[in-house]
Amino acid sequence: MGATSKEDIVMFISEHKAEFEQKFGAKKIGLFASYAKGEAREGSDIDIVVELERPDLFCLIGIKQMVEEAFGCKVDIVRLREKMNETLRRRIEQDVIYV
Repeated sequence: MGATSKEDIVMFISEHKAEFEQKFGAKKIGLFASYAKGEAREGSDIDIVVELERPDLFCLIGIKQMVEEAFGCKVDIVRLREKMNETLRRRIEQDVIYV
C-alpha cells in the first residue's frame, strides 16, 4: 500500500466496525495521535484506542493484527478503561476520531 492517510485508516475502521464488534467485542474504536492530527510522517505508527465489552488481550491483538496487515506498519493499541493513566487519557481525548 502507498502512503497511508487519516482518511484511509478511518475508512478501514468504518468498513470493519461490525467485525470488530462481533469478533472482538469492541464497543468503541478510534484513531488518535499523529494520524488523527494529520501530522504522520513516513515511519509513523498508527495509534488505535478501543473500548472492549470485557478486557481481553487476544481481542486487542486481533484488532492490532488486522490494522497492521491492512497498512503494513506498526500499530499501537490502547484499551480505553475507567482506571488508566490520566495523561494518556487526556492525550487520547484531545485528538481521537471515533468511528
